[in-house]
Amino acid sequence: MARDTMRLSPTLDVEHHHVRFLGNLVLNLWDCGGQDAFYESYFDSQRDLIFRSVEVLIYVFDVESADTEKDMSHFMGVLEAIDQYSPDAKLFVLIHKMDLVAEEDRESVFLDRQKMILGLATSRFNFAVTFFKTSIWDETLYKAWSGIVYQLVPNVKALEEQLNSLCEICGANEMVLFERATFLVIAHATHAAHSDVHRFEKISNIIKQFKLSCGKTQAQFHGMEVGNSAFTAYIDLFTSNTYIMVILSDSRIHTTTTQINVKAARAAFEAFVP
Repeated sequence: MARDTMRLSPTLDVEHHHVRFLGNLVLNLWDCGGQDAFYESYFDSQRDLIFRSVEVLIYVFDVESADTEKDMSHFMGVLEAIDQYSPDAKLFVLIHKMDLVAEEDRESVFLDRQKMILGLATSRFNFAVTFFKTSIWDETLYKAWSGIVYQLVPNVKALEEQLNSLCEICGANEMVLFERATFLVIAHATHAAHSDVHRFEKISNIIKQFKLSCGKTQAQFHGMEVGNSAFTAYIDLFTSNTYIMVILSDSRIHTTTTQINVKAARAAFEAFVP
C-alpha cells in the first residue's frame, strides 16, 4: 500500500528485485538511488545481462528532480542499450511523483517533460514511447501498470471477444479479469453503464487489503461474494494466472449458475492468458 512506503529506508548501492506475473513474465526492477557511480558501473559492466531479450522497458522519471540534464543523459544511455540489444522492445515512461506538483500545473508540467523526453528519444532513435503521469497516492499508477500489462497479453482482442461472449451468456452487467499476482486489470467486458471510471482501481485495492488480512491469519485468499438488493459481485480464481469478477444485477440469476458457466469456460480461456 502507498502508506507503507514511509517505512522504506533510502536506497543504497543498487537494489534489484524481480516480480513474476502472467505466469512466464518477469519484471526486473533496478533502483539505482540516484547515485551516478553505481548507475554507470551496473549499466556498463552488466549491459548485456540487463538489456538483452527485453520485451518492455519502463523508465521512471522523478518530476521533482533538479538535474534534468543528468536524467536525460541516463535515459539516452538506456535507449542506446535497448537499441543495441532489444530493438523491438516496447517503451513506457512514467513521469512520477505528480502529487508534488500543484494540481492546476500538473498537465502543463507533464506535457513539458513529455515533449523534452520525446525530443531526445526521436532525435536518434525510432522508438515509439507511451507516457503516463503517476503518483502512488491516487489511481494513476494503477492505471499506468494496467495499461502496460494489457499490452503484454498476447491475443488480447480475442480474449476480450471471448470475455464479452461469456458476459452475455451469464447475463452479467460486467466481467473483469485481474492478473493473479498483482491484481491489475487484464481485460473487461461491460454490458451495463457505470458512472465510476475508477471502480477497477478501488476494487483492486480492497482485494489486496483483504488478501493482506488473510495472510496475517495464515489463510489463503481464494474468492469472495458480496451482494445487496441492487447487485451481487462474485470473485474467484479463473485461469492459473487470473481472477475473474462477475457483477450481476438480475435477481433471477443465481450465483451457482454463473459459477458453472465460469468453470466451463476456464479451459478455453487458458489458451488466451499465458
